[in-house]
Amino acid sequence: MVAGRPGFAELFAALPVAVLVVDPDDRIAHANSHAEELLNLSERVMTGQPLRAILPPPTADDRRDGQGVAVYDTEIATSRGKIRVDFVEALIADHPGWRTISLHSAAGSRGLGHAADRAGGARAAVGAAAMLAHEIKNPLSGIRGAAQLIGAGELTKLIVTEVDRIAALIDRMQDFSDTRPLPLTPENIYPLLDHARSVALAGFARGIVIEERFDPSLPPATVNRDALLQIVINLLKNAREAVRSTAKPRIIIATAYRHGMSVSAGPGRPRVPLPIEICVIDTGPGAPAEIVDHLFDPFVSGRREGQGLGLALVDKLTRDMGGIVQYSREGSPEMTVLRLLLPRAAS
Repeated sequence: MVAGRPGFAELFAALPVAVLVVDPDDRIAHANSHAEELLNLSERVMTGQPLRAILPPPTADDRRDGQGVAVYDTEIATSRGKIRVDFVEALIADHPGWRTISLHSAAGSRGLGHAADRAGGARAAVGAAAMLAHEIKNPLSGIRGAAQLIGAGELTKLIVTEVDRIAALIDRMQDFSDTRPLPLTPENIYPLLDHARSVALAGFARGIVIEERFDPSLPPATVNRDALLQIVINLLKNAREAVRSTAKPRIIIATAYRHGMSVSAGPGRPRVPLPIEICVIDTGPGAPAEIVDHLFDPFVSGRREGQGLGLALVDKLTRDMGGIVQYSREGSPEMTVLRLLLPRAAS
């Protein structure tokens, strides 16, 4: 064994996801070990074969303007059977026509492929919220009134404070019980992002650097103004809490246009393009590994004092606008990314 800098073969083989390298003639040039395992074919057999013969792309028209393609939670009929994966194609800089295709098993996905599953959990929360709000809030007002009749004192103050805290929690739960369709309009998202940033800097994020990394050419999105503002403020609050114990706290708001981004709208329904991307990024430690798969479920929180409603409400409001939200850890050093993907307004 020779020590030293690893070469391409070693690095490629060590990648933790299935990756194919495709040449300008649309033929497979390389396949790592995870791709061999997922597709049940050796690299030797796949090399030189037309991509379509081994892995038919999920759509024929997603590649536009020289951009890559990302299709999440899609079923592909390969030469050895059907697989359900997140399919992400990226162009290789300075090598025209060359590209990589990474395949993430949708069964283990923590992000875009599980919007339908989260929708089911949120619907259950809607029923629970409506029931609890009705059953709990009326008795709470009676308890508060009775405590005030007792008279002044530390115990009375404690009772009133705790009743008010529970009532505020119930108010937040009631946000889930509103199932009315949101009115959606074409909007320039930048005034909304600027307003959310100003609210954060004037209050809960005072003294924290909030950077902006914006794509100035981003077209209007189809959103609800109030819902998007609430979503971004909630994400900024979440980021502020995440960096509270960080030596050099930073929060970033970033936007981008993602060509070819689409998701499954449900069985038998056409895929939905979601090219408008808004990311809230922070330098915090990220969510505990044991809750990552359930981060957007109601009542799941990585903080001991957390109520687990902020991100669940973000997920609900994003889906109400026809979009999705994803959590990931990206970059070097790693940062937490909460990514909104929203529909573009019709031109």
